[in-house]
Amino acid sequence: MHLRSLKSKLLVGVSALVICSGVLISFLVSHQYSESLLTALNAQAEYLTSAIALQAADMVLTNDLVALQKMLDQQLNSNPSLSYLFIEKDGRTLADTFADGIPVDLLNANEPKSVSQPNALQIVSTTGEHYLDMAMPIFDGKAGTLRLGFSEQPYRQEVKRLWLKMILFTFGILMMALAGSLLFIKRITEPLGELARAVDKLDHGELDTVQVGVRGRDEVGVLAESFNHMLTNLNRYTRRLEEQTMELERAHQQTRTFCGIVQEIGALQTLREIGRFLVKRFSSIVNSEQMLIMIYNEPKDTLFFLSEKETRALKEPELIQKLLTLVESPSSEESLMLTQNEAKALSIPDLIAPHLKPADRYLMVPFGHPERSLGLLCVACAGQCRCNPEEVKLTRLMLNHAAPVIKRAVSHEEEVRDLQCRLESSAEFCGMVARDPKMQVVFRLIEDIAPTDASVLIQGESGTGKELVARAIHQLSPRNDKPFIIINCSAYPASLLESELFGHEKGAFTGAIRLKSGRFELADGGTVFLDEIGEIPPSAQIKLLRVLQTQEFERVGGEKTLAVDVRILAATNKNLLEEVKKGDFREDLYYRLGVIPILLPPLRERSNDIPLLARHFLNHFARVHGKSIESFGSDAMRLLLDHPWPGNVRELENTIEHAVVLAKGAHIEPAELPVVLRSSSTASSETSTVPTMAEHESELLQRVLDECAWNKKETAQRLGISRNTLYNKIKKYRIRQSS
Repeated sequence: MHLRSLKSKLLVGVSALVICSGVLISFLVSHQYSESLLTALNAQAEYLTSAIALQAADMVLTNDLVALQKMLDQQLNSNPSLSYLFIEKDGRTLADTFADGIPVDLLNANEPKSVSQPNALQIVSTTGEHYLDMAMPIFDGKAGTLRLGFSEQPYRQEVKRLWLKMILFTFGILMMALAGSLLFIKRITEPLGELARAVDKLDHGELDTVQVGVRGRDEVGVLAESFNHMLTNLNRYTRRLEEQTMELERAHQQTRTFCGIVQEIGALQTLREIGRFLVKRFSSIVNSEQMLIMIYNEPKDTLFFLSEKETRALKEPELIQKLLTLVESPSSEESLMLTQNEAKALSIPDLIAPHLKPADRYLMVPFGHPERSLGLLCVACAGQCRCNPEEVKLTRLMLNHAAPVIKRAVSHEEEVRDLQCRLESSAEFCGMVARDPKMQVVFRLIEDIAPTDASVLIQGESGTGKELVARAIHQLSPRNDKPFIIINCSAYPASLLESELFGHEKGAFTGAIRLKSGRFELADGGTVFLDEIGEIPPSAQIKLLRVLQTQEFERVGGEKTLAVDVRILAATNKNLLEEVKKGDFREDLYYRLGVIPILLPPLRERSNDIPLLARHFLNHFARVHGKSIESFGSDAMRLLLDHPWPGNVRELENTIEHAVVLAKGAHIEPAELPVVLRSSSTASSETSTVPTMAEHESELLQRVLDECAWNKKETAQRLGISRNTLYNKIKKYRIRQSS
């Protein structure tokens, strides 16, 4: 194992020293104790051997073997350390304590060396037990030899217990020594470790977070304190260099930005492009995203708001005059900081609400010519304003240099808006908005037939504006000051339609409790518009035909003939000629109603009017819902142009109202259009495939060849190509004659 830290090395060294010392001490103590126990055992054995030999001498000499055996048994039982005893004389055993006989190997294992002293010998049994065998001559060897064995098992158990105690004691001392060593080493090496970590952080560039704690006044503490002083000086010098670098970088960036703005702004044409460009660039200079440019036009009756997302025009004379007073005041020569209350007094939060969030302070920077201001740069500051005065001065200088370009763009924007208003007003005719040639023909036809009393049949799909056409005819006719009565023929059942058209007498049918005048009677002198005329039942068709012919009718249940002077306009989304052929509509009534037929084209056949109608409805619903919405986004307008509009102008009107209600900004985006519109556009884009030029050419060749019965010469003449070219194309596209 590779030890890296000084702390680990010291800890391992101290641990090894303590362990080795403990093991050595344990070994020496245990060995000394073992030697002392063995000496005590030998002394006990010699004493006991001598005592037993004296007792046995008389018994052997008197040949009292029974007493001798009893004495040996008594000694064995009274001394737990004795394992065996026996007495031999002249190769014969006189007495012993073995139950199964004396082992043969034990007889010759030990012999006395002296006639007066016992001989001690350590022996091991076949079962691994250790004994101290004593051989003692009795009565100088004349009465035989005494052999007795002491078991070393208690002695060895005592030594093992001593070893265990020494191990536990040594382990305890080791743990305490390690704990003390760890605290000691930690206290010594911790400042060095902090110093090493600080140097490592310094090497990785983490200069601001480096600090070493100083403990004590020893060599390590003095070293840490010196290191901290060095870091403090290094931080100071580094921060000073960074600030100087940042200042140089900021000055360089501002110079480049100024030159770039002066060059690029001259190439921009529209006010929206200029506003988006300036706000984006100034945001990077002033470090603020809450920024808005307000510009006056020449008469100072219109205020243009330029932000990064949109451009908006406002015509509020009172609010504009308040801002003019602020801009032209002597205190606004450079810039002016307004508090929230001061800004509210000038209605500034209300003016900039669609563009900027409410703020605590507003920095207003006027710009333009010295004798005449062109507008204001407004910066919304949350909390304490952190705008650098030099940066603000630079933006003012840039705006002053860009003033001629901005003034030109304002004039261009006013011209475009004026032209757009004139175009929209010229495209409007009696409440209808259209520039398509088909609708212009309809408008001229309305002007021609309006002064007459001829019946008009208006045909077209639902939502194409049939009622608007009828109203236009009435408004342009001499009857415009008379009633214009609308009757929806599909809204009444057959039993009530006649009563609604012609009226009824009291008691004419159940529920007729009073006399009621019909719609024709109410429209006397004016115009009757019969909407959904194709839904009128046959019985009512007959009476309606009579009114058209004679201008006379009778109320339901009445006998008196009433004469009226009305002009009849009818409308239907059905093909009445087909209804006549099927017998569902009277032919004579059809020709009476259709004196002047007007066919309104569906919206999908005049897609050029979609942007015009969309803007018309956008302006209308924006006023109704109190929203400031300028136009449609390009993607949203593309969706409007690609939609088939089965509901025609009515569907478009509902779609624009839906978008205005959901709109969040100054432009309508695709997400604010109805889901049906977006899903139909997605489905059509996925399913529609445009044939390639090669497919067109192959289909044309196949069709012309079939028409010419595969006459190559005639086919080549019709296509205007040579016969060789024709053969090559037939081979290229693998065109074969159909069987």
